[in-house]
Amino acid sequence: MELRGILHGLTHEYHGKEQPVDYYLQLGEERLPLNEWLGSELTISFLGQKNCIACGRKTNKTFNSGYCYPCFTKLPENDLCIVKPHECHFDQGTCRDTSFGETHCMIPHYVYLAVSSDVKVGLTRKNNQLKRWVDQGAIRAIPIAEVPTRRMAGELEFHLSQFLPDKTNWRKMLKGDVREVDLLSLRDEVYAHFPDEFKPFRYREDEWVDITYPILESLDKINSLSLDKQESISGKLIGAKAQYLIFENGVFQTRKHAGYQVQVTASA
Repeated sequence: MELRGILHGLTHEYHGKEQPVDYYLQLGEERLPLNEWLGSELTISFLGQKNCIACGRKTNKTFNSGYCYPCFTKLPENDLCIVKPHECHFDQGTCRDTSFGETHCMIPHYVYLAVSSDVKVGLTRKNNQLKRWVDQGAIRAIPIAEVPTRRMAGELEFHLSQFLPDKTNWRKMLKGDVREVDLLSLRDEVYAHFPDEFKPFRYREDEWVDITYPILESLDKINSLSLDKQESISGKLIGAKAQYLIFENGVFQTRKHAGYQVQVTASA
């Protein structure tokens, strides 16, 4: 099996906690079903060219996981408020694209607790939570608030980050070094830290989501593999989690290499 194209990262499908997430390596319009190739030899070779994942132009350097510099500076999905939503400036009339803001930011969002390495607080658009949780490598997650806008979600997340981490330790996440925690009890503890104006938005469903990943074996040591350091990466594929491919000899962060023209070869 051989595919060529612009690498976009990993896509996935969740089928419930009893089944591992189905992972696909996205190359342009084509995708490689990775679960079918677990235990097989996989080679990813850089073909020497990078293209912006938005406009398609050739670029010597990519920014923010696959964009050329003009798209990085102009597109709304690359604005600083995406990573710092509490600094949203939509109401000031300075949004890079008001239609983007209306469809992506001025809509209901969840603030959630997720277990990936330790427990973290995060936010995501309502109905996007499963994608977000899988992208972060969470094994368990639950919404704790539903608010009307992304800015409000960012303000609550920023406040709660005083008491909980808002980042994932990616090495622990990939090794499966995860702290056991009772999410419902922790949620009740976190509610005590809600500012008064956010208390009406508390989310009271008692069902959390469990996520299982397609991993044949765990790595004792995490070695990061990069196409910036070697022309090709090859080895036995033993798993996929978050945006990482897990090989016997290390892990490959696909999103970091978005925009790279690659050839992917798989053999049993």
